Amino acid sequence: MDFEQAAAMNTAIRSIGIRHRALADALLAPLGLHTGQEVLLLELDAKGPRSQAQLAVSSGCEPPTITGSVRKLETAGLVVRRPSPTDGRVTIVELSDQGQTLMPRLKAAWQQLAEHTVAGFTSTPLDQLTDVLIEVAASLTATGSPASEPAPLPRISPTSSPR
Repeated sequence: MDFEQAAAMNTAIRSIGIRHRALADALLAPLGLHTGQEVLLLELDAKGPRSQAQLAVSSGCEPPTITGSVRKLETAGLVVRRPSPTDGRVTIVELSDQGQTLMPRLKAAWQQLAEHTVAGFTSTPLDQLTDVLIEVAASLTATGSPASEPAPLPRISPTSSPR
């Protein structure tokens, strides 16, 4: 790869990250959420009660970051924390009733984020795009980047038709 190709690729990836996060911020703000909190809520909705350590692994965040995020979500009434019944050192986090009530709106915002992200696509099928993005994420993880390594991305079959 020459410098021009590398510059174009790095600029595009940086731009995607900035714009995607800004749009996520705008869609999550009316729900009273900040970017990153939705990942924890979606994980709890999908898998049920989780330890903070499990949330750290699945989100790719450091445990202190999870502790702070969970504390904020608890203050907002969206999750509850309790000690593990089998290990007093472990804290279990689960959605509160208020958190469960928020989930349909959160999932709609998450879907809107994805739909807006690909709204201009006309020639690339969504399943192909998803495969490429998963491959990029896996490549970054495989290279042992110094950043926290996120959990592996699941391959989810798109429910909408390819564009």
